[in-house]
Amino acid sequence: MLDAVVVGAGPNGLTAAVELARRGFSVALFEAKGTVGGGARTEELTLPGFRHDPCSAAHPLAVSSPAFRGLPLERHGLEWLHPELPMAHPFLDGTAAVLSRSVGETAASFGPRDAGAYRRLVTPFLHRWDTLVRDFMSLPLTALPRDPVTLARFGLVGLPPSTWLARRFHDERARTLLAGLVAHVMAPLSGFATSAIGLVFALAAHTRGWPVARGGSQAISDALAAHLRELGGTVHTDYEVKRLDDLPPARAYVFDTSPTALARIAGFGDHYARYRYGPGVFKIDYALDGPVPWTATEARRAGTVQIGADSAEIGAALHAASRENRAPDAPFLITVQPSVVDPTRAPDGKHVFWAYGHVPHGWDGDLTEAIERQLERFAPGFRDRVLARATAGPPELAARNANYIGGDIATGAVSGLQTLLRPKLSLFPYATPHPAVFICSQATPPGPGVHGMPGHNAAKAVWRRLRQT
Repeated sequence: MLDAVVVGAGPNGLTAAVELARRGFSVALFEAKGTVGGGARTEELTLPGFRHDPCSAAHPLAVSSPAFRGLPLERHGLEWLHPELPMAHPFLDGTAAVLSRSVGETAASFGPRDAGAYRRLVTPFLHRWDTLVRDFMSLPLTALPRDPVTLARFGLVGLPPSTWLARRFHDERARTLLAGLVAHVMAPLSGFATSAIGLVFALAAHTRGWPVARGGSQAISDALAAHLRELGGTVHTDYEVKRLDDLPPARAYVFDTSPTALARIAGFGDHYARYRYGPGVFKIDYALDGPVPWTATEARRAGTVQIGADSAEIGAALHAASRENRAPDAPFLITVQPSVVDPTRAPDGKHVFWAYGHVPHGWDGDLTEAIERQLERFAPGFRDRVLARATAGPPELAARNANYIGGDIATGAVSGLQTLLRPKLSLFPYATPHPAVFICSQATPPGPGVHGMPGHNAAKAVWRRLRQT
């Protein structure tokens, strides 16, 4: 009998399997798709030689993750590449605010009235980032805070809505960049703890950057899988699990799946019936015959580029998708251009680029025209660079990744108490009604992103049980 079986080979399932194998437990991992990866894959979606990331591409939380930083992933081929600027947010006048490794450069891009306010906001946390991110991304029941004073100070700033945090700034440049950071998790700007979301992304840029993985996000997943095999674990792909009886006998079962799928597989009925899923996204992967012709020169040097004319436009786009059940006329876009720093992603002189905008949950329309209209506002002539495009709305995203129900790439709404307390209001979020079954997906704390911390935290709960039995 195995000690543990893990279902789902996304970053969290892989991390949970690795953490258990590191402690001497026998582990087998089962994945429905033909390759490991989940939200961290790389595929030729458009033309030969153009390597796209179907979901996550830039990784501010991965490079800062306590789980990943404790593993020898570089030994298994993972190499982080840092663009000159982690992120840029262009404006219609041809200028841009930036999120730089340098706090001073970032502050200066906001203008003189807000430079000091930004420095005062981030400086108290910069030199404590490694400890703070570990405390922030762990639960009190899995690890006691190493720096409770800094964590409490961060909570005072981060728990209010981001609209409160925006009041610290006089001008629209800083407010717009902050709104865009919050929108990375598709949360309404006025939501609970949205200030923390924006601040985490900003601090990550200043301390560790927003890198891409050389060759694509698949390199992260492949490195985790290689380390798992090195530790004696086994990986089984093309193995769809429909019920617990499909799996070999084990002392514990760990699911990197949505709560909905877990309830169906394990027979938990309506145990997660109150769990809410959020808006979906519409994503386009592009093969380009040259770099994106951004008007703002800063955007040409950035790995990630946020697109929204101002904070009001960003807020309206989020509100339309999450509250009005309609696609926004001017969608807020998150775009990533990996080939700015990684020439292995496209043939010589060519580029890969992706963009996505928020749409209602389960929306089955086509946002291509609205997305490209937005891009043309900030990069005139963009359409002329397009060699091929691959589009994916909520139905296609859900077909690619079963965790993305209704196109929700966060595997659950990041709003209200569910921002922090997911998938249920519980002190033991990784436990389920069955004492030998656990959940480790991004539907559990600390939530969405490629960082492995839900898997890391869940593994602690699993090995504590295994040692007791």
